[in-house]
Amino acid sequence: MPKVTVLVAAFNAEPFLPKCLNSLLAQTLKDIQVVCIDDGSTDGTLSVLRRYAAADQQVEVIALPENHGQAYARNQGLKCARSDYVCFLDSDDWLAPDALEQAVRIFDANETTDCVLFQVDIVQPDNVERYQMPPFNVLTGEEAFRLSLDWQIHGVYLVRTALHRQYPYDDSCRSFSDDNTTRLHYLHSREVRQCQGVYSYRQHPSSTSHIVSVRQFDRLRANENMKEMLTTEAMPPEMMRQWETMRMLVLVDCYKFYYCHSRELSVSDRNYALGEMRRVWQNIDRSLLDPAKVHKFGYRPMSSWRLFRCQEWLYFTLRSLLGRNSKAL
Repeated sequence: MPKVTVLVAAFNAEPFLPKCLNSLLAQTLKDIQVVCIDDGSTDGTLSVLRRYAAADQQVEVIALPENHGQAYARNQGLKCARSDYVCFLDSDDWLAPDALEQAVRIFDANETTDCVLFQVDIVQPDNVERYQMPPFNVLTGEEAFRLSLDWQIHGVYLVRTALHRQYPYDDSCRSFSDDNTTRLHYLHSREVRQCQGVYSYRQHPSSTSHIVSVRQFDRLRANENMKEMLTTEAMPPEMMRQWETMRMLVLVDCYKFYYCHSRELSVSDRNYALGEMRRVWQNIDRSLLDPAKVHKFGYRPMSSWRLFRCQEWLYFTLRSLLGRNSKAL
């Protein structure tokens, strides 16, 4: 029985897979299971995965006939996990040789720990930067959840398989809904800790979060789904207030994206984006919004959709004139 299962969901990732998979096969922790899921790729991704599986019995391959998105693909791999712990490794990223061993050591030394965060290096073409988190030794599940709302702590971690199976990836959206799963894992953990094992995250223009696509507006529906989950979990009012305020801030951020990139979208995509933003604007519970965060111009919910749109247009026009809209993605 392997100690750790690593889920590698891959879609048209042929150029990056060797570095990713080689980093797993070079782990100092040897009893691992590598479950690779080809998410309907149209390049040579599946051939690369099968070549590695033929050469090493630690590697298993699932081939999906159609592309469903990362969360769905990972869930198919999760069904095959035979280990105590599970983590993901994106197909264009890699792990330091001792990363898994470092995380497992934390679990072995702390029997009530349910999630262990890696250290994350953000790798760009010209530099590498460590993801900065508030210093901590141990967090309660609720503390970790609150810190994850605005990603003061990241979502790259090793989790107990039993907890992951209880809360599989939210695949309700093509993009962004898997963030909901991270937050639920933290919320339902007895303890959350960190290790010194390093996960290298490759940041490049072709990633989902950095391309101009209507998929950017999946964030709205994913956040709405998270609110429904928190309501079902009967979370306290303060937590609901924090999340509803976050939904409002994300709505403004999505309007920024629309303002900067609407001309690059098709007419149907523009209509869809406006429809999604209006729908979310209508269903935000204004009684839960934190006045300290939505009182200033550009962030006020306003009394009508037309007024809200006018506010956003003027706000981002002024920011554009001041050169502050450059980071729209």
